[in-house]
Amino acid sequence: MNEKLEKLKNELSGKNVTVIGIGVSNTPVIDFLLSCGAFVTARDKKNEDELGDVAKSLKDKGVKLVLGEKYLENIEAELILKTPGIRFDEPNIQKAVKNGAVLSSEMELFFDICPSKIFAVTGSDGKTTTTTLISEMLKAEAELRRSEAKVFLGGNIGKPLLPEIESIGCGDFCVLELSSFQLHTMKKSPDVAIITNISPNHLNWHTDMEEYIEAKRNIGKYQNENGRIVLNADNDITASMINSQKGKVSVFSTSKEPEFECAERCAFLRGDDLIVKDGDGEHFILSEKDIKLPGIHNVQNYMAAILALWGYVSQSAILKVAKEFGGVEHRLEFVREKGEVKYYNSSIDTSPTRTAAALNSFDRRVIVICGGYDKHIPFEPLADVLISKAKSVILTGATAQKIEDTVLAHPDFDLKKLPIYREKEFKDAVTTASKIAQKGDIVILSPACASFDAFENFAARGRFFKTLVNEL
Repeated sequence: MNEKLEKLKNELSGKNVTVIGIGVSNTPVIDFLLSCGAFVTARDKKNEDELGDVAKSLKDKGVKLVLGEKYLENIEAELILKTPGIRFDEPNIQKAVKNGAVLSSEMELFFDICPSKIFAVTGSDGKTTTTTLISEMLKAEAELRRSEAKVFLGGNIGKPLLPEIESIGCGDFCVLELSSFQLHTMKKSPDVAIITNISPNHLNWHTDMEEYIEAKRNIGKYQNENGRIVLNADNDITASMINSQKGKVSVFSTSKEPEFECAERCAFLRGDDLIVKDGDGEHFILSEKDIKLPGIHNVQNYMAAILALWGYVSQSAILKVAKEFGGVEHRLEFVREKGEVKYYNSSIDTSPTRTAAALNSFDRRVIVICGGYDKHIPFEPLADVLISKAKSVILTGATAQKIEDTVLAHPDFDLKKLPIYREKEFKDAVTTASKIAQKGDIVILSPACASFDAFENFAARGRFFKTLVNEL
């Protein structure tokens, strides 16, 4: 019996709860609140017509709706659960808090009552792949042991886990991907925390880079001495955190053998061999050639996952996943080959560093489709990688002009070596790529930007790209 869950149910029964944001993630959370006997008000900027069947379904369940431009006004609630994309310091929310409302989120409630071990991953790049790898390795271990332990995958990837809480036992595992938005107000940390790396991102939402870093830091801030945190020694920002953690520290590097006195263990490459070193000596885990996913960034993702799972999974489970796991949808996803041209969907690349990692995975220059929603992050790193790794660049979306200006201003830019094309419509960008591609070329959608200027999310953009490619 989950006593914390029963206590929460009793606390929620008869309570006025406001949920801010009616989306894919919050809809099941509303159902959970209703099952606990709460009186729920759901608020969203969209109107009833835009919400369609979702609005009707909620009203049929007895949920009060507050919709439209003024959806945040006059909040009267005992508990407010906000969607991660809404800042905690929004004036209307702060007014409600001053009037006695408790501000929380689905993720914070989940941390309060989850009975199992929690593994949580954050970072500017690689967190989706690393989160998935941890989940897959735990599943592989359960299969090898014929264990009944279940693995729940959620957070910023997949679905919210709060509605699943009654199915989670103390012997199970929860694996979460956490964004800076989710971590911004967190006051609890997971049993095992991983920060893959930190680089400028989401600066249209965070007040500055320091706030973004502090949000990421929260993933390990509230651990005790029994916690574990895995950090990237090759990233300056995460490396600077190594000596200030409360939990036990593990570090990884693909460029050197890390030497940190405070680290419990480290992972590194010796030639093609991935080695883990700890107080018991050195342990060979696998060869880089065993990893099906291409790119040195994926070696780092494996290192992070292996260190996170040290003592939880066997070498056999790790090797099984390495040889079989083909990657996450929208991340270097092979779409098709047509006319001896290969097309890849990497719509999940929503920052310059992700695009750099994607392009560095190939052994040749590639035709790149870039551009999208403006998150107010610098594009100089993108210009560097486009000049060194792109055969042609096709720009589209709200940031097209900003990216082009940055590339043109680069001291090494040469139009003869790097042709730049501009297309207003995303569909035309794909058509142009297919027209300029020659036998043996690679075309990749790697936007280096979010998708919100034209699509609901990166997944919708990736699916549309795949449709267009398959219709060529």
